[in-house]
Amino acid sequence: MDFIFIEEMRVDAHVGIYAREKAAPQTLEISLTFGVPDEAARDDDIAKTIDYATVISRIRGELAERHFNLLETLGEYVIGLMLDEFRAPWVKISIAKMGVAKGVKRVGVQIERSRA
Repeated sequence: MDFIFIEEMRVDAHVGIYAREKAAPQTLEISLTFGVPDEAARDDDIAKTIDYATVISRIRGELAERHFNLLETLGEYVIGLMLDEFRAPWVKISIAKMGVAKGVKRVGVQIERSRA
């Protein structure tokens, strides 16, 4: 299996349980790695892989429209998109809030799932 990765994508999203988090979107940092069919590289055919530009656009669009209380729920939602809509066989996501606690650069979650 080959993999595509998207690292440190900045996305504005409504996520959190505190009033300040519900009042306005905050910037998240998302890194995503997902499996793609080996034949895409062999055949040099974009139609046989997952277009990362489409993935980025889809994630940004979805997160602009929804509110999630937990990063874990947001992560599971994105993984569901990748597994179900994009048919990725395997997905790993890392999502971080930046600067939310004094003296802490990031807090976040990592989730890994597969179709099997």
